[in-house]
Amino acid sequence: MNNLKKIGLSALAGSLVAFSANAVEMGVSGVAEVTYTTNGGKGSTSTGNPWGSNTSISFSGSGDVGFGTATIVRTLNDGANHATYSDNFVSAYQTLDLGSLGTVSFDAAGGGLEGVTAYDDLLPTAYEEVWNGVGAGTSHNAGAASNDTIGYSNSFGMLGISLATTKGGDRASADGGNGGTITATTKDWVLTLDGSSLIDGLSGGIMSSTADYTSGANDDTVEGGWLNFSTGPISVGARMSEIQSGTASAAGKNVEAYSLAFNVNDSLSVSVATQDVEYDTAGVAGVNVTETIDAVNASYTMGAASVRTTFSEADNDAGKTGITDEHMEVSLVLSF
Repeated sequence: MNNLKKIGLSALAGSLVAFSANAVEMGVSGVAEVTYTTNGGKGSTSTGNPWGSNTSISFSGSGDVGFGTATIVRTLNDGANHATYSDNFVSAYQTLDLGSLGTVSFDAAGGGLEGVTAYDDLLPTAYEEVWNGVGAGTSHNAGAASNDTIGYSNSFGMLGISLATTKGGDRASADGGNGGTITATTKDWVLTLDGSSLIDGLSGGIMSSTADYTSGANDDTVEGGWLNFSTGPISVGARMSEIQSGTASAAGKNVEAYSLAFNVNDSLSVSVATQDVEYDTAGVAGVNVTETIDAVNASYTMGAASVRTTFSEADNDAGKTGITDEHMEVSLVLSF
């Protein structure tokens, strides 16, 4: 028995030595942000204390594991009320870069690494997306969220692929755990285009997401695409999508969005954007309502400090005729 113990301890010691021999690069970065935010219009919540803050600290490490490069990232955030310890990790994920074989990832929480969530809105902007702070919050593309999501990506010349799948359930489940109620399995695919070899500054892609419900309800689906073009200090973009809910009698949405961004100089950027969301009114044939959102964004950067602002307004907010929603935010960010 003692000999067996010695053999086991020797094997463990050898494995620890072998593991510690791998070179690992560790890093720490952080962001401190203070915001001033107001809401207005009939569809908004009233403005209480407009001041807010957030401090994020990110720990990352990467190293060669023999058959690829592994990277881990954990980001702590104090800018929200968290119900569980795992929710304190704004992002918690790991990736394995296999070179020409692509990159495999496991997104436990908040990474948004692959699939439709990673490409939900790539229109050029100086700060926030056009829909930020107004509307129903469901008019942009949403796919496999960061709930223990398995992802894969690779590129082949000017084409790239991004795949993701999740069973939902609990966020950031512990090892050995299988918690949470599974209501649907979501599968995403995204095909991207780097068109710079054809037309300098051209990029775009198409995407699809399907949530297959265990209850047998109709699937949630997202189908869409985008196209961006940049030349000199000017960038323009267009995005279209169709969003259908598997929930009985829920209205579908058809989305069109456009943006224009301009780099005034190396420090100052401004952008304007507009988005129309046509709501198919459930149970009322031929009666549709279009929500229109307009937004202006600007940002000014001085070294590690940035001042950013967004102004947005929604008419027929969330598909409700005559309801408006207004949002204004000013943000000061310090990176370290």
